[in-house]
Formats: sequence, C-alpha cells, structure tokens
Amino acid sequence: MTRVVVTPVALEDLERLIRTHSLPADTMERVGHSLRALERFPLLGAELEGRWSGLRFLLGPWRWMIVVYVYDATDDRAAIVTIQDGRAARSPTTPA
Repeated sequence: MTRVVVTPVALEDLERLIRTHSLPADTMERVGHSLRALERFPLLGAELEGRWSGLRFLLGPWRWMIVVYVYDATDDRAAIVTIQDGRAARSPTTPA
C-alpha cells in the first residue's frame, strides 16, 4: 500500500485555507478521507502541465480544493506538496 505523506508546506496551505475560507472544524479529517484513495491508487489524480509538470492533482472534500502531489514509484510514496483553491488565478489547474 502506498504511503501518503503531507509536507509541511501543504499543511500550512491547508491551515491557511481553513482560516481564510472559514472551513469547518472537521476539515483536516475530511481532507484525510480524500487522501486515502491514494493509498491504493497513487496514480488516481490527473497529471498537471506547464510549471506544474511532473505533479498530479485530485480534488479535496470540496470541488474547489486542489490537492497537488507527486508520486515516487521507487519508494511507493505519494507526497502532498500543496493544497490550493482551484478558483484562484494562480491555481495549478489554470492554463498558463
């Protein structure tokens, strides 16, 4: 089973979104639930392009929440590198 790790930067991003978007108290648990699929299907997320090339993304518990990760097949590890609001102009899913 793939090991899923959340980087400190991604954790900071999530904490910022919780504050700025007034997300519910159980947001961390909801995000954790969204990430569980990566344990069995680490290539589940779509590949990103441009400056985000080499990374993949999936949606968090809300359709606007973009969870960006990189999968290392050698270590069988998916590392969450950032969590962003997909509605933002600089979102990883916004065309360059």
